[in-house]
Amino acid sequence: MELINKSHPEEFILLGFADRPWLELPLFIILLITYPMAMMGNIAIILVSKLDPRLHSPMYFFLTNLSFLDMFYTTSIVPQMLFNLGTSKKTISYMGCAVQLYFFHVMAGTECLLLAVMSFDRYVAICKPLHYTFIMNRRVCILLVATVWLSGMTYAVSEATVTLQLPLCGRNTLDHLLCEIPVLIKTACGEKAANELTLSVVCIFFLAVPLYLILVSYACIGHAVFKIKSSEGRKKAFGTCSSHLIVVFLFYGPGISMYLQPPSSISRDQPKFMALFYGVVTPALNPFIYTLRNKDVKGALGNLMRSIFTSK
Repeated sequence: MELINKSHPEEFILLGFADRPWLELPLFIILLITYPMAMMGNIAIILVSKLDPRLHSPMYFFLTNLSFLDMFYTTSIVPQMLFNLGTSKKTISYMGCAVQLYFFHVMAGTECLLLAVMSFDRYVAICKPLHYTFIMNRRVCILLVATVWLSGMTYAVSEATVTLQLPLCGRNTLDHLLCEIPVLIKTACGEKAANELTLSVVCIFFLAVPLYLILVSYACIGHAVFKIKSSEGRKKAFGTCSSHLIVVFLFYGPGISMYLQPPSSISRDQPKFMALFYGVVTPALNPFIYTLRNKDVKGALGNLMRSIFTSK
């Protein structure tokens, strides 16, 4: 199957908030602030996880991968959004749309599964502490991350390729801020029920199943935490787990509302606000959520800042 449709338009017009132009300047300013924040926050997480020996554990290995994902996730869409909001030209080339489609969904699919792996790591750490180093050894961690990345790529390449084959019948207007699979399916003409069904089935495995496993893991973790006699131990376990749960709900909530319903039933503005939330807000908030509720990360960041200023 060809990756792109030969009868495609030269470019797409991204309407965004063209019907509400007063929203464009505030959104442009918000993106201009949150995008550098997301990049700096995630880079800081990666640096401290690599440089501080106390953070050389499976939990921070997975957190580093999450930060890496968030950086590329938000980079795949925000520069294009800034360009469209800041200029009168609201277009993206067909090839640019295809590239954005692949990268955005690789990162999104991978993050869905990575959050489930991170919950499994917390489950083993709290519920099976004596077997933690044996179960979550380096080889297993690398294998889990490789599987997650490979699964995300397989999902994105298969779904995006099938979507790009849909006939557009001369349509080149997308009522969105970016190129996203549900919106492209909704824009396409002809028979697309099979594409909608396939997307829903695939997203059950990438959204509903991982979320179910995460909730089961945390039910077991909650039961184990209440058995911990030390109040300090309970506080530490609650701190690391609550950070992850906040991130899970921030990511899965909008994702499920967008992808687990037929594209034809999606309201006009829903994709725009959902994309802003899980593509911009969540990657910007994640580093702060993990930092503010984790003493180890806060301590490592403090040490990194002190070493930078001391060297100067």
